[in-house]
Amino acid sequence: MTNLYSEIKNGLFLISGPCVIEDQDMLLRIAGKVQKITDELGIKYIFKASFDKANRTSVTSYRGPGLEEGLKMLAKVKAETGLPILTDIHEAYQAAPVAEVADILQIPAFLCRQTDLLVAAAKTGKIVNIKKAQFLPGNDMGHPCKKVTDSGNDQVILTERGTMLGYGNLVVDYRNLVDMTQFGFPVVMDVTHAVQKPGGLGGKSGGDRGYVPYLAQAAAAVGVDGFFFETHENPEEALSDGPNMVTPDKLKEILKTIIDIRAAIGK
Repeated sequence: MTNLYSEIKNGLFLISGPCVIEDQDMLLRIAGKVQKITDELGIKYIFKASFDKANRTSVTSYRGPGLEEGLKMLAKVKAETGLPILTDIHEAYQAAPVAEVADILQIPAFLCRQTDLLVAAAKTGKIVNIKKAQFLPGNDMGHPCKKVTDSGNDQVILTERGTMLGYGNLVVDYRNLVDMTQFGFPVVMDVTHAVQKPGGLGGKSGGDRGYVPYLAQAAAAVGVDGFFFETHENPEEALSDGPNMVTPDKLKEILKTIIDIRAAIGK
């Protein structure tokens, strides 16, 4: 077990950063701002950004700088801040090169049943964050977990990001958070993706960040230890997921409330 996974298993932690890599300076600014907040509040912080958003709604949507350039940019964030790095992989061949930079490999929700992807991630020896598919209940996440553990890796995180309700909307059933704890791995509430409305803006996804504080507060009351917030300095100008992201200042307010709720329930 790595020291990072041990820390994650034993306290409050945050996964945060922009949805997709836009430029190097932006990555470093956001990482620095959020790191300052988490240092002040005593929260373990993992920086997140994607080098490629392979599942964008439209073929014309911005996807990111790609694997090679994206990893260089994430490596610079890691070198200059000392923060652990999380990023997504979409194909099995990406696991090994991404593991040279990232501390946590994330399996996107749509791909959480992809056996080859899970096995490749597991074999890197890095922590594997499996996002629960929008079409699966929490109880079914034992199967993706087993694909990773049977491949020799017990360092798993499970993340809730909402469930499809009808067309173009997500809901959060907090029973899924409780159900996923049965597998013995840290559970994360991905708050900003849970307010997403897939395809809600025609050629791209919409959402409503106004619900973010409420979903975060409810997850804190349930007792989860991990929180995932995509963060941007100017969400309205973001190249991906802008309607759902929060600013660092807003993130700080929400994190303070989470800490208060956790204290109230004895966490």
